[in-house]
Amino acid sequence: MQSNNRTKASQKVTIVGALIDFLLSIIKIILGFIGQSGALIADGVHSFSDLLTDWVTWYAAKLSGDAPDADHPYGHERFETVATLGLSIFLAIVGTIIIFEGFGRFSNPNELRHENWLIAAAALSVLSKEALYWYTVKVARDINSDLLKANAWHHRTDAFSSIVVVIGIIGAANGYFFLDSVAAIIVGILIIYIGWQLGFEATKELVDTSIDQEDIKALRVALSEIKGVNSVHTLRTRKVGHKKSADVHVQVNPFLSVSEGHIISVSVERVAKECIEELDDVTVHIDPENDEEKEDAPYKDLPERAQALKIISQSLKLENVNYNIEKTQLHYLEGEILVDFFLSADYLKNQELNNIKSELSAALEKLPDFGEVKVYFS
Repeated sequence: MQSNNRTKASQKVTIVGALIDFLLSIIKIILGFIGQSGALIADGVHSFSDLLTDWVTWYAAKLSGDAPDADHPYGHERFETVATLGLSIFLAIVGTIIIFEGFGRFSNPNELRHENWLIAAAALSVLSKEALYWYTVKVARDINSDLLKANAWHHRTDAFSSIVVVIGIIGAANGYFFLDSVAAIIVGILIIYIGWQLGFEATKELVDTSIDQEDIKALRVALSEIKGVNSVHTLRTRKVGHKKSADVHVQVNPFLSVSEGHIISVSVERVAKECIEELDDVTVHIDPENDEEKEDAPYKDLPERAQALKIISQSLKLENVNYNIEKTQLHYLEGEILVDFFLSADYLKNQELNNIKSELSAALEKLPDFGEVKVYFS
């Protein structure tokens, strides 16, 4: 439901921007031709190009709000990131075009007509695009959308472009044609810089750059304070669209039950989401020991449960140890397998505990992959 509301808010502000861009482009192009202002005509064409970015923003917002599916099991949030990167490239291209046009105007001055109408059209564009900037950036902050923030800055750069047009028209009307070109070049550089900033942030996200280090430190401290967590290691984070994800390894008592280990992992996930805003996905690994300190994989050559039980059974048979074992529990620790045997309490009537343990231990002590043996009665 929250994702649906986010999509609707993003699409609404984008549609409003597209309508205003369409009206401004019509007004500026018509008055530009009437008043023979190449700058105003170019600004009108620029507004038409904004319709493309508005459509990209609208479509990306629609896709990013879709629920996970078979092809995108982690969701569609990165469609928004890709669109942000595309928008940054578009801004860089627009800025470059404005710079070249600015240099071109040095040698191609135009005699303007109806200067007041031209100035009024450019001023209307400045006010409209600045209002769109504040409206869009407010929605972007409310729903935490980098794509909308990028589009908001695009609106503001359009306002700067229109300011350039105002300066150029006033300068041309008074014989200072170079002011138009100088201002256009400055704004073009600013647009390229904004495009680079947005593209840099989007690229960092696409290559799985971690979240802020201060947030990671706070998260590590919060997780280490959870009862049952002995240590926190291999903590990794990344941004996915407007959301964040993390995977973490926590060390617990190696002899806990699976269900108790699971409850600790639930607590880790809950605390992590409370600690980091917009943390949507948390993968928790429960470790019996700190495997981060191991230089190699100490368990890669150890037999898995089915094979280990077969080896134990064969060893007991060879040593003529014939107890009726009700359950065998294995612990993979310190590069070897510790074994717990569970026997019926009836055995205690005829034999001492130490004798039973000695026989079972002797049967396994020759096995290279096995360690301490414990015996329990029930």
